[in-house]
Amino acid sequence: MVDKKLSTKVELCGIEMDNPVIPASGTFGYGYEFAELYDINCLGTFSFKGTTLEPRFGNPLPRIAECPDGMINAVGLQNPGVDEVIAHEIPEMAKVFHKPVMANVSGFSVDDYVQTVSKLENDPVAGRHIGWFEINISCPNVHGGGMAFGTSPKAAEEVTAAVRKVTKKPMLIKLSPNVTDITEIARACEAAGADGISLINTLLGMRINLKTKQPVIANKMGGFSGHAILPVALRMVYQVYDAVKLPIVGMGGVQSAEEVIEMMLAGATAVEIGAANLVNPFASKEIIEDLPRVMEKYGIKDLKEIIGGAH
Repeated sequence: MVDKKLSTKVELCGIEMDNPVIPASGTFGYGYEFAELYDINCLGTFSFKGTTLEPRFGNPLPRIAECPDGMINAVGLQNPGVDEVIAHEIPEMAKVFHKPVMANVSGFSVDDYVQTVSKLENDPVAGRHIGWFEINISCPNVHGGGMAFGTSPKAAEEVTAAVRKVTKKPMLIKLSPNVTDITEIARACEAAGADGISLINTLLGMRINLKTKQPVIANKMGGFSGHAILPVALRMVYQVYDAVKLPIVGMGGVQSAEEVIEMMLAGATAVEIGAANLVNPFASKEIIEDLPRVMEKYGIKDLKEIIGGAH
């Protein structure tokens, strides 16, 4: 029997969550597809599909490549645009998910971010359901400056400061690992008014087809994710925990309750599950259900008490 006194609750930027498990943006749609499989209200929250100002078809095909213990994707932020997300996706999501949701926002100019966040913030339905904004300044597979925002402290600071002016909600900045010093970017975001840091987004990778002797995906390179990147993600979460005084949402290759605990010991308050959802749609649910067993195994009574415990 698992001890009933165990607490999986955490608090992210002032909002209490039943547990720290969050399906990552781009791996969980707008939630309602997964709600056909199980009650998604068991989740801490989820980060919905990356939303841009204008609709995006995404990158040309093929845009997925398999890798040892992971995958490369260059989907290119395919989404219906913020107006359609407000009109259709969020009302549909609200029918099945009754907790604050995390709104993931991407852009190709500072003004893109500002307008998208403003629209979501000021819409009565979206505004009521969104708990946090997760500002993606790190997508490595879109032509148009997406990478530059996340690789320059000055650009990261500029986006953060601009979005800060148009939202009162907690704002997490999602960082790219494709940089020399992740802590420099995190400090710039903290200085500009971020409430939290999400990391890491995908690494940059590629595969080559031996028959055609050409890159497998049309974009040549794309975002490398999956279990293989866990050690890199852990290292960066550990470094950023020492560099800033903000809560961290850690992600990158996590696929078990043990690895959620490991990520929290490195410094994460909450943990996003990404590629694992694409392999097993029940991954996040199963990780949540297994957390009490793993807590008991390692003598952990309260998850809040282990955040940053490896430091």
